[in-house]
Amino acid sequence: MLGRPKFVLASGSPRRLALLNQAGIAPEALRPADVDETPKRGELPRACANRLARAKADAALASVQLDDDLRGAFILAADTVVAVGRRILPKAELVDEASQCLRLLSGRNHRVYTAICLVTPRGNFRQRLVETRVRFRRLTEEDIAAYLASGEWRGKAGGYAVQGIAGAFVVKLVGSYTNVVGLPLTETTALLGGEGYPIRDGWLDAG
Repeated sequence: MLGRPKFVLASGSPRRLALLNQAGIAPEALRPADVDETPKRGELPRACANRLARAKADAALASVQLDDDLRGAFILAADTVVAVGRRILPKAELVDEASQCLRLLSGRNHRVYTAICLVTPRGNFRQRLVETRVRFRRLTEEDIAAYLASGEWRGKAGGYAVQGIAGAFVVKLVGSYTNVVGLPLTETTALLGGEGYPIRDGWLDAG
């Protein structure tokens, strides 16, 4: 479509890309941002998610400004944080990390925060934070061992992927499901639409 604005996703996450595609949005480019995602000492989960989403957006903007084909594109960045109370759980890369996360989440409530940060073609920043409450059933040792063996937890905030096997662990979810997967679609499309991105243009191709 002539004059259609370009869209850049500041993430290499297959889940975020799949969610955008589900909403009929196909980015022209992916610009994963290499930022240190370590929470600061005493940093609260909400603040951490917001800070990291902005940092990823800043890094992607710097990259896009060097690319003549993408300059002036909409840029979307996001960061998802899983927390039990004030405690931020890691993006598990080691079995021990995932095991600790699962034992902590077993039979308890936790919260998933995703901050989204949109950079408009004019260089303005728009940010939203979405919170979802999740409760896991009590996990047995067999549950934990089998889930760890699946490898599905690797690289996932809180050591689980709700769209996979771990969906069977969820007793209750209050709020946005897609937020827990990694990108709250309702809020993301509302933010894009409010800034003039033609979010419905891709719907005709969705079928």
